Amino acid sequence: MKQRQFVVPVNGNWGVRGGGNDRLTAICDTQREAIETGRSIAQNQRTELVIMNRRGQFREAWSYGNDPFPPRG
Repeated sequence: MKQRQFVVPVNGNWGVRGGGNDRLTAICDTQREAIETGRSIAQNQRTELVIMNRRGQFREAWSYGNDPFPPRG
């Protein structure tokens, strides 16, 4: 299974959490800061960054690793 980093809402702030972990890797004041932190982690680990909205629903995702199903040209 591919490891992921998630940007999630946390009590009025934003957090970064590794997939399958209950603990947060980072807590940020804004979603933008959390995305930047999560992007840095995802790039270093060559994984995917998944961003959630305030309701905890999927917003968008970016892949920084080897994508097993790349889109056709």
